[in-house]
Amino acid sequence: MVIVTTIRREVLTLPAAQLGPDNPLPPLRPLDDVHRVEPRDREGLPRDMARQLGWEPLRSLLPVRVRDGYDRTRAPHAVEALVIENDRLRATVLPGLGGRVASLVHLASDRELLYRNPVFQPANFALNGAWHSGGIEWNIGATGHTTLSCAPLHAARVPAPDGGEMLRLWEWERLRDLPFQVDLWLPDGSEFLYAAVRVRNPHERPAPVYWWSNIAVPEDRRVLAPADEAWLFGYERRLRRVPVPSYDGVDRTYPLNSDHAADYFYEVPDGRRRWIAALGADGHGLVQTSTDLLRGRKLFVWGTGPGGRRWQDWLTEPGTGGYCEIQAGLARTQLEHVRLEGESEMSWLEAYGPIETPPEGDWPDVLRRAQDRLEATLPRAGVDATYAAWRPCADTEPGERLATGSGWGALEVLRGGLKLPGTPFDQATLGDAQAPWLELLRSGCFPQPHRVEPPGETLVARHWRDMLETAPATPLTEYHLGVAQWHGGDRAQAVRSWERALRLAPSRWPSLRCLAVADQEADHHERAADRYADAFDDLCRQRRDPGEPWTAVVAALGRETLEALLRARRPAEARAVWRRLPPSVRARGRFRLLEAGLLLAEGQREQARAVLGDCFDDGSGDGFEVADLREGEEVLGRLWARLTDDPLPAHLDFRMRPDLS
Repeated sequence: MVIVTTIRREVLTLPAAQLGPDNPLPPLRPLDDVHRVEPRDREGLPRDMARQLGWEPLRSLLPVRVRDGYDRTRAPHAVEALVIENDRLRATVLPGLGGRVASLVHLASDRELLYRNPVFQPANFALNGAWHSGGIEWNIGATGHTTLSCAPLHAARVPAPDGGEMLRLWEWERLRDLPFQVDLWLPDGSEFLYAAVRVRNPHERPAPVYWWSNIAVPEDRRVLAPADEAWLFGYERRLRRVPVPSYDGVDRTYPLNSDHAADYFYEVPDGRRRWIAALGADGHGLVQTSTDLLRGRKLFVWGTGPGGRRWQDWLTEPGTGGYCEIQAGLARTQLEHVRLEGESEMSWLEAYGPIETPPEGDWPDVLRRAQDRLEATLPRAGVDATYAAWRPCADTEPGERLATGSGWGALEVLRGGLKLPGTPFDQATLGDAQAPWLELLRSGCFPQPHRVEPPGETLVARHWRDMLETAPATPLTEYHLGVAQWHGGDRAQAVRSWERALRLAPSRWPSLRCLAVADQEADHHERAADRYADAFDDLCRQRRDPGEPWTAVVAALGRETLEALLRARRPAEARAVWRRLPPSVRARGRFRLLEAGLLLAEGQREQARAVLGDCFDDGSGDGFEVADLREGEEVLGRLWARLTDDPLPAHLDFRMRPDLS
């Protein structure tokens, strides 16, 4: 019997939390600086690395919205999947969740090669919030987890280089305005899953490109990469060169040997084959290799400290084994962005498959044996030849559509008259979110809503800003123009646009909130608190119904207003805002945490400690969880320290860096 490669639909049933609505407020504040490098560590870096560290870092999430509406209540939920299978491997892909490869099973041994998360639990790790762990994720945009982590991608069947079928995933990446594609296929009889990636820059100007393929594997492994040095970066924001495999007297190629979360970016010498592997004690594991353009290799560890263990439990079901990540990217480190010239593209090929080789022994011998084994199984020349065979297929038009992504790519293709063979962004994908911008494109006027409702998303690229500047100056147009000007760095003009919008707007709260953020960024915290209070009052009067869109606005603006009033030391006004929040909002974990801060500001220390004592309760049913706790966020520890001198309880300890005090 001849077994051929197949691509089929499946439905997985997973314990899953609901994503909920996106935050409807435009993200005007700068990104957190978790991945910022201290200036002292920039001295003496390789020239290309130093240049790329400072080139076009992302300063804003716009036009993307923050995804913070999820919770931690999991129930069985159907998740659409696409399965690619031959007689050796079975890959399960989730097109509705960033195209993640959730599972890669070696059929002969029935081994799962990846860390497969048994649940879907969003957590605040992506650039825009919601992210989930496990499998292979495709990170594009800027340093961090992609904004597409929990978003749908387009997917379709495409002819593969060997005459079989490929699964093509594609989408328009909005932070950098770049289309990309990932072609996945399993040649008949192959023990390697191929992933061919292409990123295109259809614009005239150069664009910064970021790409890292993150591969979750069980953490009880030894990680191998062809390097004797690595760049170590931790959450204390220090970047330094360290030896491999041992640093500070500890062999760091075993993830469980590290105490704290850290990144090890391996310094793979020029000319060496690019690969990374994670091996169990029995020598079995996963290897990833690629063509040379994908030069970087990295190990991420959570560490065995209480913070790392707490995060591991947070991201999945208790009792599930922990994981680490082996990764591959375009630069030495994830702190860099590479230059892609205008009207050009870059592409490469990756391969994922099983490997068996002894993990123990002297480092040079271990690497030599592993590389010999990889070369015997999948020669380097064979990877290059497969990439060359794929290149003519990159432009092949997709066949049967298997999943649908967003309509933003279709809007950009219409605006620019772009030709992107192989990745069609059909006009049929245009939806309600794109409708006002399509009207602006066609008529030169931004449409006014027929009823009072929260403003939609703002497009901020220079071409959209130019259209807004020449459109009739309605309040809604001025609001969107201000957001685009703020993103472009013209803050004074943004403030003027929002002030003009206030004069005639039926709803004042959107522009008042933007002006409050501008005040905060200029350190005018009293005036910011005034404007936030006015904005929240206006919103409460404008609110039309208790439905999800309005509740999302009330929660988002209510949170910012409470934080601004507490910062300005105005607890009485903060309490008045608290009372106007719907009970369902006040019950959320983030708001219970704000309640503890409010009680402390009111001098009610014992009541505040009682509230915080309920945080992440031990199962009695009275506790709460802060679902959107941010990667690297230390708010729980800081609040605990204000309330008591007792040690931070383990269930509140999410610290990802060593205590340097």
